[in-house]
Amino acid sequence: MTRPIGLQGDVAHATKVRLLKAGLTLFLRRGYADTGVQDLLDATKVPKGSFYHHFKNKEDFALQVIDRYMDAVHAVLDAILADTSRPPLDRVRAFFEAVRESYASEGYLGCLLGQLGQELSGVSPVFRAKIEGCLHAIASSIGVCLAEAARQRDLPHDTDPRQLGEILVNCWEGAALRSRLLRSPAPLQAVLDFYFRVASPV
Repeated sequence: MTRPIGLQGDVAHATKVRLLKAGLTLFLRRGYADTGVQDLLDATKVPKGSFYHHFKNKEDFALQVIDRYMDAVHAVLDAILADTSRPPLDRVRAFFEAVRESYASEGYLGCLLGQLGQELSGVSPVFRAKIEGCLHAIASSIGVCLAEAARQRDLPHDTDPRQLGEILVNCWEGAALRSRLLRSPAPLQAVLDFYFRVASPV
């Protein structure tokens, strides 16, 4: 007896999600090169045919893992930055504090974008463009909120909000790498404290 079509679709979707979740964990822990398709199959107990039903190859899989990761990032980013009951600078800081907490739950393994960017940007134009696009999108959203802070005079009058957003993301990515090395939130906290102390008017 065959499963109803709708149920088949639900099962297939659940299998794909399970693979993507496992991929995120394995890429964070081991990197792209040291994570093989068989590692994913072993972690999820999914047959090889199911993997290739959902993904063309390992590269396609990794790009979809990044998409899933960014969906989660944007969900948090949009929810926090849209909260106009809080001052814009508070919202920006709250976003990064939420990210820091997510790093804590993973054992301070850092940022997937930074992890894959460090490993692959020098050898793969596809990943380089993908990851740069993701980081730029985050910085752009932060820049919009910083522009609101500038209009409210919570930032110096000569502030370039877009540039300030890019700088914050760049600093954060470096701190995430140090956090991974130390398995500690200290570099992340230091970046936030320094950035908002320097950015805010005296």
